[in-house]
Amino acid sequence: MNAFRLTSFAAATGALLITATSLAQTPAKAAQTHETVAPAAQAAAGAEVLAFERELAAALVRGDVAYMEKAIAQDFVMVHGDDWTHGDPPRLADDRTSFMKRVSGKIYEAVDVDVQAVEMHGDVAITYGHYVGHIPGSPEGRRWFGVWYEKVYARRDGRWVYLSHRTVDGANYGNDRASVSLH
Repeated sequence: MNAFRLTSFAAATGALLITATSLAQTPAKAAQTHETVAPAAQAAAGAEVLAFERELAAALVRGDVAYMEKAIAQDFVMVHGDDWTHGDPPRLADDRTSFMKRVSGKIYEAVDVDVQAVEMHGDVAITYGHYVGHIPGSPEGRRWFGVWYEKVYARRDGRWVYLSHRTVDGANYGNDRASVSLH
């Protein structure tokens, strides 16, 4: 009789565990919009960060060292390529000094953000999105690229500062803008 109760208890517990596990693995419906995720009071700050991010891209293309010197944190880091998302070492990582060489070298002809969103945390902002870039000096087939990214900014001394960039998917290369653009 005790063996029967023990077996019934084990079977019921197993059934509950299987049900709970399958419910936990049911994917939630994905959001289709790209919006600011923040309390209403931070929506203006979110819009400010997104505008700052687009201005950073424009300054990179212009080779505007003076602007970037003020906009990039001393401890800035940029991880290129998505190798790290698969457990591999990053393909390339820039610190502030090496990134500023890219800026002063004016190697980018285009860095156009085509998807952009922000998540606000007071004086910290996390952005994510997609951009299309063009480096004419790259080998054929790698001059145009698309990148999904995540970036981090902090408000310091009343202004936004660029702390970090991580490529989360890409770079995906193509022969022209249309081959790497989402639109």
